[in-house]
Amino acid sequence: MRDHFKKWGLRAFGLCCAGVAMLIGYLAVLHYNGNFHAVVEGELYRSAQMMDGELGDYTSAVGLKSVLNLRGPAPGAEWYEAELADSARLGLEHADYGLSASREVTNEQAAELIALMRRLPKPLLIHCKHGSDRSGLIAALYMAAIAGEDEETAERQLSIYYGHFAVPYLSAAYPMDESWERLEDVMQFAEN
Repeated sequence: MRDHFKKWGLRAFGLCCAGVAMLIGYLAVLHYNGNFHAVVEGELYRSAQMMDGELGDYTSAVGLKSVLNLRGPAPGAEWYEAELADSARLGLEHADYGLSASREVTNEQAAELIALMRRLPKPLLIHCKHGSDRSGLIAALYMAAIAGEDEETAERQLSIYYGHFAVPYLSAAYPMDESWERLEDVMQFAEN
């Protein structure tokens, strides 16, 4: 009987290790591909920080008209200066709004971001550093407040599918989930 439990335990451990390896592989592919995804096709897209011409590639692929940088302005930083130069060269409107994945987004910030996203020309690209936490919360707000999607559909933007991993006390990005839980109480959702 003991051998049976030992074999079962080894199999379970092996399956857990395989699952973790698959998750790490998936997250590596997300990172390699820039975590670029359509939120609302033809209207809103999300990504990680663009590198080496990716903004031009995304613009060619989906016809971007504007970019919302959720990392905030960073004059002098190489990534920021390259993004501004690429936006200007491509004729994109560029906006900055600084958020931290480790701090909750206030109701006032959410209202400002929703107003900004309504105003910016579409298709719009939102991005943060990895395209998973801040971008996920802001994509969820867009889905709920602008696209008129239901709560469950909007909330999917904050998921491991996009690289968002948030567990209380284990993840610095958990404030994005706390923000969503608070904000969803004041949002008006479509009845689907």
